[in-house]
Amino acid sequence: MINILLLIGGLVLILYGANALTDGASALAKRFKISDLVIGLTIVAFGTSAPELVVSITSAMHGSAGLAIGNVVGSNLFNILMIVGCTALTCPIVVGKGTLTKEIPLVILSSLALLFLANDILLDGAMDNVINRSDGLILLCFFAIFMGYTFAIAHNNASEEDEATVKEMPIWKSALFIVVGLAGLIFGGNLFVDGASGIARALGVSDAVIGLTLVAGGTSLPELATSVIAALKKNPGIAIGNVIGSNLFNIFLVLGCSATISPLPLGSITNIDLITLIGASILFWITGWYFKKRTITRLEGGIMVVCYILYTVFLISQQ
Repeated sequence: MINILLLIGGLVLILYGANALTDGASALAKRFKISDLVIGLTIVAFGTSAPELVVSITSAMHGSAGLAIGNVVGSNLFNILMIVGCTALTCPIVVGKGTLTKEIPLVILSSLALLFLANDILLDGAMDNVINRSDGLILLCFFAIFMGYTFAIAHNNASEEDEATVKEMPIWKSALFIVVGLAGLIFGGNLFVDGASGIARALGVSDAVIGLTLVAGGTSLPELATSVIAALKKNPGIAIGNVIGSNLFNIFLVLGCSATISPLPLGSITNIDLITLIGASILFWITGWYFKKRTITRLEGGIMVVCYILYTVFLISQQ
């Protein structure tokens, strides 16, 4: 019971912390004349990935590498199959041509990069599969390239109709939100990892499976809430940018930082999980590109949701 309370309490602190940090940082950036579009593509994207970042880094520092990697892989699968799927079920998603030719291929590339970096035994004849510090630094280099691309897109396409709404607040209030948000993320992250690890031990389930399912779904709640609300407001296209940005942040920044701090043995994370992520990324691209004029329909959204349910059932059946 105590582990469940720790899990729920930690998750609440993480979500409130991420929201406060995003609001405070966005307002501060706005005050310094940073464009709304850049804020949306950077600070807000970071804010929705902050739970994954905190949980993964905390897990790495506590020696729960399976939880750290499982969190990222599971969150990205949840983002593509459940969030895009549920959003498409709510309202079909029209996907821009640039998104299909540039951004979604980046998501596929990030999944491939993770597969290659995680296969030391197969590719190098090593004793163990480990995402080590050099791998982490490579992922961070990819993240720097992605951020450069993001700022270039923001510079070339800045317009009033694209801009996001940012709450205005005094500097002292912005600073307070940032401090409180960071405190919530750090403290909540510790509680969440302790609770998740305790539940895994009590059920005899591996950290990796808990990370791929329970932790991944919990830390993806900001993305899910953002996307469903956007769909209800008849602007489901926001879900695409939300998922793409979050997935790239998760692999390049979250895993990059975690592995740089402490090398991450893959443990129970297998090539089946990594190949499933690549398959989900390709499915994301195909449904947007081929079947109905760059639109992800309700039927396609339903297929995505069913795929996620089947994958979860498969994970549980392997225990």
